[in-house]
Amino acid sequence: MHYHNALEAIRSAALPLGSGMHDYDALIERIGERPFALLGEATHGTLEFYRMRAEISRRLIEERGFDAVVVEADWPDAYRLNRFVRGEGDAEARDAFSDFQRFPVWMWRNGEVLDFIRWLAEFNKLKTPVATVGFYGMDLYSLYRSANAVTRYLDKVDPEQAQAARRLYTALDDVADPQGYGYQAALGIRPTCRDAAAELLTELVRNAPEYLSGDGQNAIDEQFFAERNAYVVLNAEKYYRAMFTGRFNTWNLRDAHMVNTILSLRRHLREAGREGKIIVWAHNSHLGDARATAMGDRGEWNVGQLLREQAGADQTFLLGFTTYTGEVTAAREWDGPAERRWIRPARSDSIEHLFYTSRRDRFFLHFDHDVARALHAPLLERAIGVLYRPDSEYASHYFETNIAGQFDAVFHLDETSALEPLEPSHAWHRGESLEAAF
Repeated sequence: MHYHNALEAIRSAALPLGSGMHDYDALIERIGERPFALLGEATHGTLEFYRMRAEISRRLIEERGFDAVVVEADWPDAYRLNRFVRGEGDAEARDAFSDFQRFPVWMWRNGEVLDFIRWLAEFNKLKTPVATVGFYGMDLYSLYRSANAVTRYLDKVDPEQAQAARRLYTALDDVADPQGYGYQAALGIRPTCRDAAAELLTELVRNAPEYLSGDGQNAIDEQFFAERNAYVVLNAEKYYRAMFTGRFNTWNLRDAHMVNTILSLRRHLREAGREGKIIVWAHNSHLGDARATAMGDRGEWNVGQLLREQAGADQTFLLGFTTYTGEVTAAREWDGPAERRWIRPARSDSIEHLFYTSRRDRFFLHFDHDVARALHAPLLERAIGVLYRPDSEYASHYFETNIAGQFDAVFHLDETSALEPLEPSHAWHRGESLEAAF
C-alpha cells in the first residue's frame, strides 16, 4: 500500500462527524433495503460505540422498518429484555437486566443499553403486539439456563415431556459450571448429554403443532423461545466439550450458532408477516468478514463472512468502529472487576494510526471502489474484548486485516471514553492514572 495515496483517499472520502443524527445519513442511505445491518465495535467497553449503535438502530427501526436487534448476549438473558420491550414481564427496565449475571456483566448492564431498551419499549407502545420490535441474544454460553428454560416451557405445555427432559439432561446435574461439565465429559468422567440434547430438540420440533394449539402469536413466540434454547443446549454442550478435546474450533462453533440464530429469527419473523430485517450488535471480530483477516488464514470464519455467504453480500451491510486512544472499560483478568483503563495510542503500522494520521478526528468512511483500492494492502487492526492487556498488546490485541474487505464502512474516532456499568465499582470510579498507564 502506498501510504500517501491511502491518506489522500481517506481525506477525500471521509465524512466528518458533528454531533447529531445527520451523522448517519450516508450510512442509512448505503444500507438501503438490505435486511441485515451488522454494527460492530472495536472494544466491549467503549461508550461511543454503544451510543452510536443505539442511535443508528433507532433510525433503522423508524426509517427502514427493521424488526429486531440481535446482540452478542445469551439467548435466555436477552429474552427477558425482549419481553420487557414488548410490554410483558418486568414493570421496570432495570429489573429486566437482572438475568445478566455472568462475567462480563457491563457488556449489557450499562446506561447506554438501558436508555435504548427504554426507548424501544416506548416505541413499541405505538405498535400492535405482532408488529413490536424485539431484542434478542445469539450467544451459546447459557448451557444450564437454557436447559432450565426448556423444562420450564415443557412444564406448561407437556408435563410428561418435561419429566423426560429432566431425565435426558441428567448428565448436566451436579456440575458447578458449564466448563466443568465440558471437562468431565471430554475426559469420560461423566456421560455426555450430546445425544439427549439432540433427541430433546427433535421432540420439541416434532411436537410443535400440538404445543401451538393455544391461540395467538404469544404461543408461537414462546415455542420459538423454547426451541432456540434447545438449540443452545445442543450447541453449547458441543462447545464446552470441544474446549477440552481440541477436535473442533470453538470459535467456528460459536459463530455458526450465532448465524443459525439470526437466520432462524428471520424465518420466525417472516412467518409472522414481518419483513425479518435484523440489526446485529457484536464485536468487530465477529461482524467483519473473516476472509479479509488473519482469522481466515487460520481457518476461522465468523458471523459477517457466513451471512455474506448465506444471505448474500448485497443483503448484508458490515459496519466497523475503530479508535486510536482514550479510555475503555475492561478487566485485567477473567472474572475480574470492570475498570476504567487507558487505551495506548495505536501502533504506527495499524489502520487506526493511519486514520489518526489523516487528521480527520471523527469520521464515517465508506469503502467505495477507489478507497478500497487505496487500502488494499493489509495493516494491523486492534481488537479489545473484555480484557485489556497492554503489556502484551501486540500479541493480545492486534491482527492483520484488509479493512476494506472486512467491512463495507467504518466509523473512526481518534479518542473515545469508557462505558459506564449500571453498578460501577470503586475500581471503575478510581480509574487508571496516566502515570500508571504510560
